[in-house]
Amino acid sequence: MKVLVVGGAGYIGSHCVRQLEEAGHEPVILDNLVFGHRQAVAAHLKFYQAIGLVMHFAAFAYVGESVQDPLKYYENNFGKTVSLLQAMRDAGVHKFVFSSTCASYGVPEKMPMTEDLPQRPINPYGQSKLDVENMLKACAAAYGMSSAAFRYFNASGAAEDGSIGEDHDPETHLIPLAIWAAQGKRGQLTVFGDDYETPDGTCLRDYIHVDDLSRAHIAVFDQLATPGQFLYYNLGTGKPASVMEIIRAVEDVTGLKVPYEIGPRRAGDPPALYADSSKAMKELSWKPKYMDIRETIASAWKWHQSHPEGFKD
Repeated sequence: MKVLVVGGAGYIGSHCVRQLEEAGHEPVILDNLVFGHRQAVAAHLKFYQAIGLVMHFAAFAYVGESVQDPLKYYENNFGKTVSLLQAMRDAGVHKFVFSSTCASYGVPEKMPMTEDLPQRPINPYGQSKLDVENMLKACAAAYGMSSAAFRYFNASGAAEDGSIGEDHDPETHLIPLAIWAAQGKRGQLTVFGDDYETPDGTCLRDYIHVDDLSRAHIAVFDQLATPGQFLYYNLGTGKPASVMEIIRAVEDVTGLKVPYEIGPRRAGDPPALYADSSKAMKELSWKPKYMDIRETIASAWKWHQSHPEGFKD
């Protein structure tokens, strides 16, 4: 299948493009390179006019910024997705795979998090993603468009060969920040609170390898063959790791010490967030390959070693 990948030069999108090619599909990449990197996309990929399915990864994703500048997030994450869906409708393309987020749940009522939990976002970023999900439901009913929304937990890691990986500016994700701290590329890592009701007092999060995310996006293709579908799935390992466990794992993998300091809690940080992904496992015959956080960190470490300055662009 020829697949348009919007945001295909970004972190998750570029990994999914690789997985699409390995699965025998023909990806077409659309990216404005605000946060993506042209080097993350293989030079041999070409433009095709015939598109059978659209994957949409293009979004702004900084929670704090979304609170400070909500219009930026609604205009980009929601408004431009409206334009994309209009173009799909006009072109007769009726299959859509959407990069959503567990932030659409807000503060969860229980752990692990299942798809039937109420969706009550507490920031404009999560709300903009939920608004798209609601729009997709309406498009399924009105136009027979079939779509799947994947609610990610913490996307992590890099390609196994170290050729593409995570390069954000600014970087906010824990694993690359811990690696940079170990390499001496930044000051001490700040651990935001060590007095939570968790085994070691630091927050628990669900870290899922970016290639496992990508494989789920491809596994849903067959489910979209029936017109008028709106599908939604959590994507996580269900095996959370604490901030301190990540620090220790980075030290084990790299052989370097991670300098850190304990800071105050961040406002709005729940003690634990982790997924129940049994729905995706059952309906898509999918399961995460990377269940050991050290394997995920090892892939990220390989990327950082081979690209000490990121993509350089």
